[in-house]
Amino acid sequence: MDKAQMVIPSSLREGGTDPIFRIAGEAAKKTQELGAEAVINSTLGALMDDEGKLVTMKSVFDTLKNLPNDLIAGYSGLAGQPDFLNDVVKACFKDYQPEVGFIKAVATPGGTGAVRHAFCNYTEPGDQILITDWYWAAYHTIADENRRSIVNFPLYNEKGTFNLDAYKESMKALLKKQGRVLSVLNTPAHNPTGYSITDGEWDEIIAFVSEEANNDPECKIILLVDLAYIDFAGEGDEARAFMKKLTGMPHNVLTLYAFSCSKGYTMYGLRNGAIICVAPTESIAEEFANACTYSNRGSWSNGTRGAMETISKIYSDSELYNQMIAEQTFYKGILRRRAQAFCEEAQKCGLEIVTYSDGFFISIPCEYSREISDRLMEKNVFIVGLAKGLRFAPCAVSEEKCRRAPALILEAMNEVLSEKA
Repeated sequence: MDKAQMVIPSSLREGGTDPIFRIAGEAAKKTQELGAEAVINSTLGALMDDEGKLVTMKSVFDTLKNLPNDLIAGYSGLAGQPDFLNDVVKACFKDYQPEVGFIKAVATPGGTGAVRHAFCNYTEPGDQILITDWYWAAYHTIADENRRSIVNFPLYNEKGTFNLDAYKESMKALLKKQGRVLSVLNTPAHNPTGYSITDGEWDEIIAFVSEEANNDPECKIILLVDLAYIDFAGEGDEARAFMKKLTGMPHNVLTLYAFSCSKGYTMYGLRNGAIICVAPTESIAEEFANACTYSNRGSWSNGTRGAMETISKIYSDSELYNQMIAEQTFYKGILRRRAQAFCEEAQKCGLEIVTYSDGFFISIPCEYSREISDRLMEKNVFIVGLAKGLRFAPCAVSEEKCRRAPALILEAMNEVLSEKA
């Protein structure tokens, strides 16, 4: 990289498009050239219909478009609109709101804004943030942009379930080094693997964190649960059951939730979400709200008023709410069938995948992921290459194409591995 000229050296960045958006752009060109049927475009994490068109929920966008103009165009409060802050808590927890603890919410532009606020307000510059080794690449970007870094632990153990031993070891090492740890657990329906931490695994995590916190009352442990895909996980709202467990821990443990309206309400570009805390004391909850509201002002001022008003309107009208739930359920069913088709065909043809539970993505562990991704592009299959393997997005691909894709992926893998041998 060239030497910095006017920017400070730590802000010198490489140019070019994000790799995911670059591959998506190539897929769009090929689709225009050959037609949608000839292309498998498994790139962006957005729900598409079988023709490759972005899904937009009618209940959501009819509500948005019917709002008075001033409620769409006006500024929101710095922390978010009061009704929205109440309603986003309902949207996050549904019937599983913890009975113990003090809950506060601050509006953010999607889950990304919530992650940013957690990183900046609960770690010091130079600190490391604990994240699984399969992870959403933007965690690194957000940490780096704000002068932090990430440290990884293996998500899976040898059984393909949550690696509690590695988590414990990494947490202890960071506590010894920093005295505080922010741990990001992207669950349920993890990006990029689709793994969901089970209730039993949560019990073990909570017991361990509580023990560490009690052993050193001066340390601070912050659990950030990234819930971006929760509305497409589990049957009904069962995926939220763990939330009742994450409370009543020692006073030096704080639970934060990064809640996004992007996926569950198909509001991708409206940038709507919240960071939510379940604090052990009222003063810690107030401290959270004050810090994150100040961060709003210092980062993006305030959020998207029309998107907030849309959520509040839906949650204040039982008929609208039921329409929205019906649409969510319908599309969740489509996603489930697509993912099942991919997993079934992967098993039939011998394509290895990591443990998948729910959600928008399925991951294939492999070496030479970038080369395999490039080879697949030659076959008109567009799939994202990550550090540890390939990410396939059934959210964006029809069930029929989900059945075709595993054999094509395995073929490309074998070709590349044969050339590397």
